[in-house]
Amino acid sequence: MAVPERDASDDGPDTAVGPALRIASPAGKWVLLTTVLGSSMALLDSTVVNVALPAIGRDLDASLAALQWTVNGYMLSLAGLILLGGSLGDRFGRRRIFVVGVVWFAAASLMCGLAPNVGILIAARVLQGVGGALLTPGSLAIIQASFHPADRARAVGLWSGFGGVGAAVGPFLGGWLVDGPGWRWVFLLNIPAALVCVPVALRHVPESSGPFGAGNADSGGAAPHRRFDVLGAVLGAAALALVTYALIGARSGSAVVPVTAVAGVAAGVVFVRVERRRPDPMMPPDIFASRQFTAVNLVTLCVYAAFGGFFFLTALQLQVVAGYSALEAGTALLPATALMLLFSARSGELAQRIGPRIPLTVGPLLCATAMLLMLRVGKDASYVADVLPALVVMGLGMVTLVAPLTATVLASVDTGRAGLASGINNAAARAAGLVAVAALPVLTGMGSEAYRSADTFDAAFRRAMPLCAGVLVVGAVLAFTTVRRPAPDCRRPECRTHGSILAPPLEPRRTSHGTLGPAGPDIPGTGPTP
Repeated sequence: MAVPERDASDDGPDTAVGPALRIASPAGKWVLLTTVLGSSMALLDSTVVNVALPAIGRDLDASLAALQWTVNGYMLSLAGLILLGGSLGDRFGRRRIFVVGVVWFAAASLMCGLAPNVGILIAARVLQGVGGALLTPGSLAIIQASFHPADRARAVGLWSGFGGVGAAVGPFLGGWLVDGPGWRWVFLLNIPAALVCVPVALRHVPESSGPFGAGNADSGGAAPHRRFDVLGAVLGAAALALVTYALIGARSGSAVVPVTAVAGVAAGVVFVRVERRRPDPMMPPDIFASRQFTAVNLVTLCVYAAFGGFFFLTALQLQVVAGYSALEAGTALLPATALMLLFSARSGELAQRIGPRIPLTVGPLLCATAMLLMLRVGKDASYVADVLPALVVMGLGMVTLVAPLTATVLASVDTGRAGLASGINNAAARAAGLVAVAALPVLTGMGSEAYRSADTFDAAFRRAMPLCAGVLVVGAVLAFTTVRRPAPDCRRPECRTHGSILAPPLEPRRTSHGTLGPAGPDIPGTGPTP
């Protein structure tokens, strides 16, 4: 399908010729539908599964460690490979890789839904994460490669907003499915979505490829491709996997645990050395020469480690201890995501006026307060008196910090590397969350069957919440002491409305002429930096 061209004179002599779909056109609406539907599959699965964990444990007779792997298997492959996913689209075609990601994700979802035991379920979740790493950056890259410059910012905003709606309703939808047809439908729901997404993408989404600024496949643009940093991706994923295995297995006392821990650290060291020596690294070490970028990523690690542990344990606490049904537990979590969806854009505007240091300090402190308020949630907890105040404060804290966090990441590097910076920050957030899910049960003394006993789990939960709050306080202190106001002409976020609770939104990049680049986000280091 040919990609419509636009006249370069529309934007002046410095703007490269590229695709010219408009949002109001039928073709533009089809592209938005496809990308929103595809990315929403991955967003839903990142929030919906926590609510289903008690039911999965009962049905498959799974230990707490197996439930941790059910969550972390997905996050592990997604965090480890998302920096590589977009470069495959640049080489082989963005629509093609997006469709492969959707099909892969749907096939893994079917495997999850039919899993006869927890081992198969965990393996399928790892495969789901691979599909998510292909389709998540691919969906944004398609928007960037397809829409006219005048419509790209609005298209990105619609993609981000509708994706946020999917993330926000995820826990509620998951609870409804668990209490209704069963937990397997949490995964099987992806099948009809994929059956709609794939044919629409093949029929209506224009193909594009090539490194940044090289044009696209259909228009005949071509430029040399950079090499894939496969070794870097493998080493990064291996380091995360080995450390996660050591943390989750620490309760067993096995001699294998310290060996895997050392191997994980060694893989991380080798990853850093390889990235320093490669001509085209997945994660260029020199990007961390910006002290502001390094500082804000340390804040990200603290914040999203606490968020990952909080939402994992809270979904269990509400059901195991407070006696909520899955639907009630999912509904209870709605205030936090709804507040994010409604007010994230306004929070970003406020941070532009007053600077990011105050929001990045106050936000984590509000979230830490929310986690301490969760200590009131025990047996027969009242939703209005005990649960709701904590979730509202949590939502307000997330609203306060997430948009300024993204803006500060983008402002801390050169404009041409903003998409790369966003991808690294997104991967760091996911990695922090999976490490927290792995570490918190060990740090709080949860046994392998802790979630089967209300008293045992409640005691561990009351030790976990102050730990999470403490990590957030560390993040607030880091923000207050290291974050500074960015330059007034720095890059501003395109994704201003979002509802994801486990990672900051991905951002596209711009060309050197100031328009949105046709190659989409430079997450994987796709093509030379302008």
